[in-house]
Amino acid sequence: MIDVNEAFARERAGQVEAARNWEAELRQRITDGTVERLTDGRYRVLSGWDTGEILTATGQPQHGLDMSLGSAALYSAVPAWHGLGQVIPGGVQDIDTVLGLGGIDYQVETVSALYPWGDGTRVHPGQRHTVRSDTGAPLGVVGENYQVIQNREAFEFLQELVNDFNVTWESAGALRDGKKTFVSLRLPENVTVDAAGINDEILPFIVAVNSHDRSSSFRAVVTPWRPVCGNTERFALRDAVTSWSVRHTRNATDKVREARRTLGLSVRYFDQWAGEETVLARTDLAVDEFTKLVDGLWPVDPTATARVLKTAATRKEQLRGVFAKESERVGRTAYAAERAVTDYLDHLAPIRPSAASGLKGDPLGARGLRLIEGTDDDVKSTAHRRLMLQTRH
Repeated sequence: MIDVNEAFARERAGQVEAARNWEAELRQRITDGTVERLTDGRYRVLSGWDTGEILTATGQPQHGLDMSLGSAALYSAVPAWHGLGQVIPGGVQDIDTVLGLGGIDYQVETVSALYPWGDGTRVHPGQRHTVRSDTGAPLGVVGENYQVIQNREAFEFLQELVNDFNVTWESAGALRDGKKTFVSLRLPENVTVDAAGINDEILPFIVAVNSHDRSSSFRAVVTPWRPVCGNTERFALRDAVTSWSVRHTRNATDKVREARRTLGLSVRYFDQWAGEETVLARTDLAVDEFTKLVDGLWPVDPTATARVLKTAATRKEQLRGVFAKESERVGRTAYAAERAVTDYLDHLAPIRPSAASGLKGDPLGARGLRLIEGTDDDVKSTAHRRLMLQTRH
């Protein structure tokens, strides 16, 4: 069994150690094609658990944790790769202790948006600023109907799971000067897909992420990752198998409370999900059947332009390659097919961010936004349903 969190931490700890001799290390990694240099002097990782992550000009991985109070806003039950934050071996079970240790026990207020005019100031109608109550630091510009979801309000629904299942809070912290906060719990039992066969074990965590700058909704996900820094938060959203989101609008806190009930059901029915995955893992799937699945998910008009046909051919070739790789790991099955579709959508599918998105020229950022918003969830769900039909033949 591989704990992806431990594997990630080991890899990142190794990177920190290697940073002592970062010049030679980075030169070699650039030569090997595992790291590329950016125009601003930083570096982007191209392979490994942290694919897409940015290294500083000195080769140090960026943790992105809030440092506005002089120390990293982070609590963790185990040491994080960057060695920052407050580590409590074995973890704690009280939410107020977790919020304090994680540096996220502050309140967020909204104040009028002002602009200078003549010798005085005027109020910008329809806009307000969110600010931290402890430091007064600005967090974002929001609309007048924006409803702040306080950190405790956002995360306290998970305390019920702590009490019911006798689990501990795994981590908590703040990112980007407190604009975004997170907590995580590890569920009490691992989930195994096809225990008698491929024995693919999943270590499920529940992660909740809140924002105070209008950049995203409150979101809770079930994921195999523990978000001890901004890097693993990205992975948590990428690898999520179940998720819920609540916009910062009227009655937002009531909807967060509803997430408690829904999330509780997800814990109870996680075994049902694993059961379906096990059925897929025990269903052989020929390459031709996988190709038929791809053609159904991405239908192409045979009279389309040469460019469209070329794009479709490239996509099919990439998907076949991923399917072949997954088949080596878990066998040529419907489970491998589902993993291939998911991996393609998450990591290989081409995206072209527009200027209107604010992410033009930043494909990694645009890909992250797609993952957070669940843009491809319908395609993944359709693939799962069609593959489940294959199991009944």
